[in-house]
Amino acid sequence: MSDDPRRQVPRTDTLLADPQLAAAADRLGRDLVKAAVQDVQQRVRTGALAPADAVPAVLTALPTTAGSLRPVLNATGVLVHTNLGRAPLSPAAVEAVVAASGTTDVELDLTTGRRGPRGEAALAALVDAVPAAEAALVVNNCAAALALVATALGGELVVARGELVEIGDGFRIPELLEATGARLREVGTTNRVALDDYLGALGERTGAVLKVHPSNFVVRGFTRAVPVAELAAGLAGSGVPLVADVGSGLLRPHPVLPDEPDLQTTLADGADLVLASGDKLLGGPQAGIVLGRADLVQRLRRHPLYRAFRVDKTTLAALEATLRGPQPPVQQMLAADVDGLRRRAAALAARLVAAGLDAVAVESAARVGGGGAPEHPLPSAAVSLPAGFAVPLRAGTPPVVGYVAGDRTLLDLRSLRTEDDETLAAAVLEVARAWT
Repeated sequence: MSDDPRRQVPRTDTLLADPQLAAAADRLGRDLVKAAVQDVQQRVRTGALAPADAVPAVLTALPTTAGSLRPVLNATGVLVHTNLGRAPLSPAAVEAVVAASGTTDVELDLTTGRRGPRGEAALAALVDAVPAAEAALVVNNCAAALALVATALGGELVVARGELVEIGDGFRIPELLEATGARLREVGTTNRVALDDYLGALGERTGAVLKVHPSNFVVRGFTRAVPVAELAAGLAGSGVPLVADVGSGLLRPHPVLPDEPDLQTTLADGADLVLASGDKLLGGPQAGIVLGRADLVQRLRRHPLYRAFRVDKTTLAALEATLRGPQPPVQQMLAADVDGLRRRAAALAARLVAAGLDAVAVESAARVGGGGAPEHPLPSAAVSLPAGFAVPLRAGTPPVVGYVAGDRTLLDLRSLRTEDDETLAAAVLEVARAWT
């Protein structure tokens, strides 16, 4: 019986009392550490692990945080990847989130000791960033902003038939609007709409004219749309507000994306309200941004549904830091120098070749993603590896997500920061070592 392997398994309480595991339990929680201990005990029980290696094995198995989300290297070339959490936050925004994670003055005026306006600094940062706006409001995503507008403005919403889009995962703009109780007045055809179509649909029950940027598709050929400036001029004097959902959150025109609508220009062209996402080209946290006329913004703010859609203190902190702080990662990726990307790819490929790998630096085409600029590829550079690398790279630590083209795995560098190159190389080399 003395040779029974079960007698060799370290006791649970003994392992949990180890100073390293006790410190991990303080950081991650006892239940999570205990689960890892039990998994390691089973490995010792089956003879797959020596009893003396139990504590190191538990430490290796533990996650870096108590949450299940894992940091991922985005080598897909999609700058705003919905499945990977869209825009990565800037270091300044991360620091702001940490600072706001405890008790904060989010709704307290420290001078008077009385209740203060919620998120005032973040809203001021938005107005400063978009001077054409009189006021701003932030809710939890752009769909919430659209639902709040439809509910608060009430009545019929006049919208072009070709702009009733599906925004992803089966969610459709008309169904979202109808769920609020709004009535839709569709005008024009799938491919063409004129100013007279909008004006002819106005009536006593009209709550707003809605213009939705079809950001995730392009219609070509015999088409016609009404620009915001023309639509605003046609609506002048009608008392009907013009609401424009521009989607991607671009603050101002960008030379790399000349056809992408931006918040400043859309308001300057006459829109009364503009709606956008905070976690796309703005480069901040998930949020729905509303900018425009002060009276309409106040009308939304006082609607009871706003309470259900408002954001928390960490979102406000991250948004303000994104607007006030240094250029966020998405903007850096968008403005990346192509020659610099080529040099990075060549250096990485050379390092991998020196280690005996089949690696080549190649030209590639990145994308904005997140439903933005669907037909506007961004010149980029990638490291090309055998197709078999794709799966083990995703399963590695950290996971690396690239894409397979033909019989090769491509790791596009436009969607990665320069400082990630070392981690990327180490991840590829680790996969190669596991194969040998």
